[in-house]
Amino acid sequence: MSSRRSRYASIAILSAGLVAGAPFPAPAAESLKSQPVQSLADLNQAFVRIAETATPSVVTIYTETRIDRPSPFFSGPFAELFNLPKQQGGNGAREIRHGLGSGVIVTADGYILTNNHVIDGVDTISITTSDNRRIPAKVVGSDPRTDIAVLKVQAGGLKPISIGDSDRLKVGEWVMAIGSPIRESLARTVTHGIVSAKGRANVGLAEYEDFIQTDAAINPGNSGGALININGELVGINTAIASRTGGFEGVGFAVPSNMANKVLTELVKSGKVSRGYLGITIQDIDEKLARGLNVKEREGVLVGTVVERSPAAKAGIRTGDVILEFNGRKVSSAVELRNAIAVQSPGSTANLVINRDGATRALPVRLEELADKPGETTEQTSKAEGSVLGFTASALDAKTAEQMQKKPDSRKVVVTAVLGMGPADRAGLKPGDVILSVDKKPVASFTSFSESIKGKKRGDLLLMLVERGWSRVYLAFNL
Repeated sequence: MSSRRSRYASIAILSAGLVAGAPFPAPAAESLKSQPVQSLADLNQAFVRIAETATPSVVTIYTETRIDRPSPFFSGPFAELFNLPKQQGGNGAREIRHGLGSGVIVTADGYILTNNHVIDGVDTISITTSDNRRIPAKVVGSDPRTDIAVLKVQAGGLKPISIGDSDRLKVGEWVMAIGSPIRESLARTVTHGIVSAKGRANVGLAEYEDFIQTDAAINPGNSGGALININGELVGINTAIASRTGGFEGVGFAVPSNMANKVLTELVKSGKVSRGYLGITIQDIDEKLARGLNVKEREGVLVGTVVERSPAAKAGIRTGDVILEFNGRKVSSAVELRNAIAVQSPGSTANLVINRDGATRALPVRLEELADKPGETTEQTSKAEGSVLGFTASALDAKTAEQMQKKPDSRKVVVTAVLGMGPADRAGLKPGDVILSVDKKPVASFTSFSESIKGKKRGDLLLMLVERGWSRVYLAFNL
């Protein structure tokens, strides 16, 4: 999360309407709902009207990051391992890195939704509107756990989009993606497709995942842009693609508008996102577990660890309990329950229904606030691990950041060297790539990266999601 945050006194504009749905009336979106479609020409014109309605609400985001660039030779503890030339003396030079992304105007007075990874760690941010005004922007707040950030600009004549209810979105519905892919000259590109799936999790993009999957074309630079329904309403924030080449291959992911809207509201009000905390680890119930526990498969989730003195422990939840319902809704997966807990306000009471040894019982639990993560280690991949993986990685501490020409952030893990002609090299992994997930498990620290690669041996398949500039790419290779 960027340390350069700005909070604004004008948070009174956040009315109850923002939390419930659209922040302001959107007559254009309402008019689209009532338009009859009786011919192919009507259908064609409907898509035109949708694009015309939503496009003015989408902006192009430009970022600049100042980096002290050392001499071009890599040095460090892994130069010897990969026979790399050692860095020579010299102070290097200052370099400015430019980034490109997209954002969506959600209020008339200048609040903009985008992705955290678009603006994370940058020095300056500006946006360009549909009428070609270049306006400086400031970060109100960001939430790496959902990859959502909120910007603020001071300008008039902005057109906010109507925020739709992503829970009502259905697989097979038509949607449009609007953003600025690849380069500045392609700003506000409109593509269309359908909702391919909902509730995608374990993708490895963020800590809290409930992605909308779409086949509407999304490419690097679309991050932070709008996914809209046929009413012209915002239903998602385009975030990433799954690709073997780095380009669009028909699988894109968007953060649902309901999740993004909650983050927006909390960041504007307080500059941070508060989440409910129960204090348990949970897992899905497969066929074997179901037989052993004498419960139905996929009915509820199984409780593993119960943290001492946590809300769960105080309420009497035990290891081996099966949580069947949470606040009146049946629980079908661990990811679903984890997200449901997180959206609750700290201090609120959650009503659980559990199965314990065949008996069903109700348990009220008073939730606490989920704490921020503790400080992370800045260790580096050992030589032994590096030789198996075909690459080495390190926490992006100050020293490594200087070597890799990046902004330091010890929470991130960066590839420091890649063995030439090895599997990782052939798959396209490059020094400087930031590792976001390993085998679909998010990498939020060097500790979590180390856990993910522990026990890996030659021949094992490794699936990685990496961030390269403003692009996110999946890479899969056998060690």
